[in-house]
Formats: sequence, C-alpha cells, structure tokens
Amino acid sequence: MQDVVLALLAKEPSHGYDLRARLLAALGPLGETLNAGQIYVTLTRLEKAGLVVQEREDAPVRGPRREVYALTAAGREQVAAWLAEGLGPRADVTEFHLQLVAAAESGMASPLALVEARRRELRRSLAEAQGAVLTHDRDSEAGRLHADLRWLEACERTWSTSTPHTEGGGNG
Repeated sequence: MQDVVLALLAKEPSHGYDLRARLLAALGPLGETLNAGQIYVTLTRLEKAGLVVQEREDAPVRGPRREVYALTAAGREQVAAWLAEGLGPRADVTEFHLQLVAAAESGMASPLALVEARRRELRRSLAEAQGAVLTHDRDSEAGRLHADLRWLEACERTWSTSTPHTEGGGNG
C-alpha cells in the first residue's frame, strides 16, 4: 500500500482523509477494507523513510488547518522505480491492479504500457516453462512417455476396429 500512497501523492500533496477517499475511489471494492488509521500509519512510515514530508495546509476553505503530505524527490524516485519494475510471473493479481491504479492516478506511467509489459513478461515465462518441460525436466519426460503410450493404445484400438488386419503385419 505504501507505493500506492506515494503514487497518489505524486499527483498532488494531500492530507490523510483525502488520501483515503482517493484510494477508495480508485480501488473500488479493494479499498473497502482500508481504514483511516492505516493511511496515517503508512504516512508516518513514509515520512520516517524520507519519502514524504508533512506540511501545514496554507489556507483551508473551511475548518482548521490540517497536515498535508507531499512527496519528496526520493519518494518520486521510488514511485517511478516501482512502476517501471516487473512484478515477476508469480505476482498477485491484486498487486498488479494496485500498480495499474497507481500509474493512472499518478500520471507517471501508462496503465496500457504496464499491461503490455506484463503480457510480455508472462509470455516469456510461459515460453521458458514450456522449454524446461521439453528439454530439462525428467518428470515431464516421464509424463510425455506415458502420454505417448496412451496415444499408442488409442491408435491400437482405433486401427484394430476400423480396418481388417493380417497376422504378422504382412500383405497377405
């Protein structure tokens, strides 16, 4: 969640309540489990890490002045790095969804470019997995042999019932 909060702050500085509302709007049902306390704990951690700074709101339209959080240069670099990195073939779908939301909300990356990069990553992983099955994996070799044997049995059943055959495989 830290990276998503950073991405939201990349768009504009905000206070915790506003961030929570933006997260709920961006995440839909995924955001329903968030409570305001989580946002403030996350902001405190990000501030301690030097990724955000806390500022006072200049002139609130109404109500008291609130603490507003803004992204530091290090925070902006972290968002850019997170959006640029691949998640790996075993990444959780939710994690990728968060990355898409962060890209769209921050404007720092194109969600469509992330989808295409993920597609390439998954296709490459699939090709590697298929190659390993065909060339290196002994268990898959045994599986292939079992499949070949079942195929031969099916061939035998098919050919034994569909065509007359001669003893010894000769012509006559």
